[in-house]
Parts: sequence; C-alpha cells; structure tokens
Amino acid sequence: MKKVLFIAAVGVISLASCKKDYTCACKENGVTFGTYTVHTTKKKSKDMCADNEATWKSVAPDVTCEIQ
Repeated sequence: MKKVLFIAAVGVISLASCKKDYTCACKENGVTFGTYTVHTTKKKSKDMCADNEATWKSVAPDVTCEIQ
C-alpha cells in the first residue's frame, strides 16, 4: 500500500510542474500590440513575460505584459 501511495504522490508532483503552453500578452493603454506563446513551466513563463515587459518599458513606460 505504501508503494502505491508513493507512486501516486510522485505522479501528482510531476504533473504540477509539467510544461504547458502559456501566452504572454503586452498592452499599452488597453491596446494589445504583442503576444507570444511559450511551451514551458508556469514560473518560467511568468519570468519571461516579466523580462519582456521590462524591455518594452525602456521604450514605452505604459506597457504591461501578463500571462493569459
């Protein structure tokens, strides 16, 4: 029984960190001007989207990028 519970726990943990498609959308004044989709983990996709926002803010300070 312990083996079954262990295998089930490992399965649940592995599904929680699996790669999926996440879309980062960047907007300025409510107008979407750029989106891109990445196949990665949720944390990495949030980090990538935040980096993208920081890059755009150097040109246009009102830009916001978020995962959809």
